[in-house]
Amino acid sequence: MKILNRITLTLLAFSMLSNLSAQEVANTATTGQVLDKIVAKVDNYILLESDIQKTYLEALAQGQQGVTPPTRCEVFETLMVNKLMVAKAEIDSVMVTDAEVMLQTDQRFNMVMQQFGGNEETLAEVYGKTADQLKSEIEEVIKEQLIVQRMRGKITEGISVSPAEVREFFKSIPTDSLPFFSAEVTVGQIVKKPDVNPQIKEDIFAKLRQFKQDILDGKADFADLARAYSEDPGSAAQGGDLGFFRSGELAPEFEATAMSLKLGEISDPVETDFGIHVIQLLEKRTDSYNTRHILMIPKASEEDLLKAEKYLDSLKTQIQEGKIEFAKAAKEYSDDRNTSDNGGYFVDPANNSKRLTLRTLEDPVLYFTLDSMEVGTVTQPIRFEDPREGTKVRILFYESKYPAHRANLEDDYEKMKAATLRKKEDDLLSKWFVTAKEDVFIDIDPTYDRCKALEER
Repeated sequence: MKILNRITLTLLAFSMLSNLSAQEVANTATTGQVLDKIVAKVDNYILLESDIQKTYLEALAQGQQGVTPPTRCEVFETLMVNKLMVAKAEIDSVMVTDAEVMLQTDQRFNMVMQQFGGNEETLAEVYGKTADQLKSEIEEVIKEQLIVQRMRGKITEGISVSPAEVREFFKSIPTDSLPFFSAEVTVGQIVKKPDVNPQIKEDIFAKLRQFKQDILDGKADFADLARAYSEDPGSAAQGGDLGFFRSGELAPEFEATAMSLKLGEISDPVETDFGIHVIQLLEKRTDSYNTRHILMIPKASEEDLLKAEKYLDSLKTQIQEGKIEFAKAAKEYSDDRNTSDNGGYFVDPANNSKRLTLRTLEDPVLYFTLDSMEVGTVTQPIRFEDPREGTKVRILFYESKYPAHRANLEDDYEKMKAATLRKKEDDLLSKWFVTAKEDVFIDIDPTYDRCKALEER
């Protein structure tokens, strides 16, 4: 197979098992239209026709222009390596804990529920199974992806590449096989969350204090109140249950309050960046804890929004006059934690690069705003909706644009470095497969004998 095809496929298969979004996890856990059958067994682990179909279609959808998509045999071979890693992990006692699996399962299941507004009936209509059934299937996917990730890390531990290796790898790719990169942009934002009128907040505090008292007096049930009043779509339908989180994964104020509670105890209202909560500690483990909450979000008034716009307009003037650099202003003044640490810039999660293809910017409003901007300019304050925190205001900085081009070392060194490293890891995994396959039982359906997956390369 071509070098870049193999790298792309290996990355895809691994990323599908190690970096899935909530929706992708749900899709992976629910076999769709494929008529299924077992096509391979590796000890007690099976590979389904539907696994190959889904990975193959995903590879086609995510393929780079100018790069030949992988064949089904290449997909089959890659997924076989993953199954072998799981089987070998059992033999080599490479394990993941139930707590790790439960933690990620809860988090991703709650993200899936958010997409359905917390409505279990809607989820059941879409997937044809109950929330508990879907959660169980997601748990199986999570466990396998964590094991594969750990085994891959063990096998490839300590691998690095030098600049000379990057150049050698780049030269080894035929010119007509070099990937064609789409146009890319570098864009940043400074976000202002409006300061809500204090009276609005005080009214919410009073309401939540009353909720707590009603629960303590036996007049109301925590879960019922969460379902009726909580504005957290991911947990409201679950009676406010957030599932397990590790230290540092929730808002500091939330965690500090939760950790100060005794089991079953309910907190006084506490404010975080997400709103105002009452919290109940349900369970505490060595490395994680489970809580439920009722969240109410203070809504900004028109006056509050106008003040935020005036604030950002003043900051924009300072940037344009050279009194402060955009990145410095973003780090100091932006209310968006996802971008402020990067100097306000959006980053591609796949490679941690500030250079993004326009399709990476999932927000259509952002996409069309950039389409009407000139490079080097900053927008007027723009209102936008945060699905969790309501209306906010931001200014956008269109720093640079890179035209579509065939890969080259000058513009794409970091991408080529990553590809070189992945090729090196892929070669090591291939060598590992040759010896590791002798330690397990492997049975392949005759329909895939043509792939010659067990032959040494």
